[in-house]
Amino acid sequence: MNKGISLAGVIAVSAAAVLFFTAGSFAQNEVNAPVMPSLTGQNSSTPNNVMPNVGELMKFVEKATTDGQDAKDFATPVKMVIIFAGLAILPSLLVMMTSFTRIVIVLSFVRRALSTQTIPPNIAIMGLALFLTMFTMAPTFSKINSDSIQPYLENKITFQVASDAALAHIKAFMLRQIRPSDLAVFTNMAQTAPVSDASELGMQVVVPAFAISEFRTAFEIGCLLFIPFLLIDIVIASILLSAGMMMLPPVMISLPLKLILFILVDGWGLLARSLSLSFK
Repeated sequence: MNKGISLAGVIAVSAAAVLFFTAGSFAQNEVNAPVMPSLTGQNSSTPNNVMPNVGELMKFVEKATTDGQDAKDFATPVKMVIIFAGLAILPSLLVMMTSFTRIVIVLSFVRRALSTQTIPPNIAIMGLALFLTMFTMAPTFSKINSDSIQPYLENKITFQVASDAALAHIKAFMLRQIRPSDLAVFTNMAQTAPVSDASELGMQVVVPAFAISEFRTAFEIGCLLFIPFLLIDIVIASILLSAGMMMLPPVMISLPLKLILFILVDGWGLLARSLSLSFK
């Protein structure tokens, strides 16, 4: 139900935005457009003849629809639809096309290994993952800004060229992280023609291959992080069992020891540094 409401809300907002900007564009054209010729060929105040001059009407419509609009670029309502659609799927793009997936999975593994349950809270984990994502993606975002956003804002390139340039930089980042085996799996399933350069593959192949590769890398890092904390749990459980304190939960003893160990080795700093350096 909530998904349906959210989808309906997105559609309603998009439709309202399209109508608003269409009306604004029409009003601007009305200001800049030439004065519409008299349809009767006489003074407009004379209501005697109501038959329009078809030739003059067609010339006016053609001029009003072509003045001030670049045929090589999208119209303003189309641009707004694309922008609002992009905002609607922005969370999915953030998760599936950036370093966010690997970072948030590894941070969740660390919290699980420490046995702290909800500490740090989910909002803190998500916030740290978001800012680490911005840090690791800064070079890519800088290239997108210089090659796509700024030239488009300065009217040097069209909207289509700006979109292609931004997607090219995102694709280059994803291809640097993808394992060749994962890329080969989706290439074979898509039954695409062999290409000499992986950058020629479509986003429908690159994005799922990147997601699967990030999942695998994140789980490998998480398993390595689990090993020292698991050893502490095993040692504490063995000591309590040999001492005959079987009713005492081992977590009560191992939790402070794991926290002390994690703090002494500067665990959060090492984790942030390792995650940042893990991206090529």
